[in-house]
Amino acid sequence: MEKIFIEENNFEKARKKIRENSEKFIIFTGDDEISRKILEKEKINVLLISEVERKDFLKQRDSGLDRVMARLATKNKVLIGINFDELVESDREKTKAKILSRIIQNIEICKKEKTNMIFVSKKTQLEKNSVLALGLSLGMPSWMIRFV
Repeated sequence: MEKIFIEENNFEKARKKIRENSEKFIIFTGDDEISRKILEKEKINVLLISEVERKDFLKQRDSGLDRVMARLATKNKVLIGINFDELVESDREKTKAKILSRIIQNIEICKKEKTNMIFVSKKTQLEKNSVLALGLSLGMPSWMIRFV
């Protein structure tokens, strides 16, 4: 099945693109508000959450995912995507540590809600054993790990 990446911050444009490509494997990414609307109303395969351009709160990380969104993803059979390219391309160790901590927070939320997660990469070729090892070291159970 052919996969298509849709990155949009306008709901109507995103809805139009999703409906035009309904027969393809759709990987959607957008800001938090649009992602939630798309998760509720449209049929996508993967919701890819960007972890780079986020600002954390005082007592909590802003990981882009909450329990309500995870429950919606489970109900609609949508995979939560981890952007592997962001992790590889981050140049500073402090940035990489923040990305990893946000990913770990999302893994904990998805474990509680029984939501499947997937590693997504546009640029690098993912090896099954490497992705499995990374997922297990971040705290993913083996039933949750997939990759595209």
